[in-house]
Amino acid sequence: MNLEIERKFLVNDFSFKKEAFTQKIIKQGYLNTDKNRVVRIRVADEKAYLTIKGKTNESGTTRFEWEKEIDILEANQLLLLSETEIVEKTRYLVQKGNHVFEVDKFTGKNEGLLLAEIELTSEDEVFEKPKWLGKEVTGDEKYYNSYLGIKPFSTW
Repeated sequence: MNLEIERKFLVNDFSFKKEAFTQKIIKQGYLNTDKNRVVRIRVADEKAYLTIKGKTNESGTTRFEWEKEIDILEANQLLLLSETEIVEKTRYLVQKGNHVFEVDKFTGKNEGLLLAEIELTSEDEVFEKPKWLGKEVTGDEKYYNSYLGIKPFSTW
């Protein structure tokens, strides 16, 4: 089984940008946002993916994830079928110790939201926390990208 173990945090400021080693523009929509599973279409620069994620565990850190690269033209057609708003963001990758943080600066209807995620090998794995890392929001559904497509940050 493919498991994703991640923790999610708000970001305090833009100082992460000077530490980023790469960035990409992401557009994603959801074909299904059921609480037990989400089906996502993502276009990231010149690549596209179909992803299925299961329900998160009680702590909000772990869930099933299956992902497959798909044709970008097909992905753009599938985005038109999204049951949610398209979520747009710039993702910055920041190396901190042995881990890589994915820092998302949201645009469009989610403008103003900055979130960082870190993928781990276990729920209790220790990692270095950068100074720009803010409050942990792991397991808070309103910070799930699928939720942001339904109820964008600008409407909170």
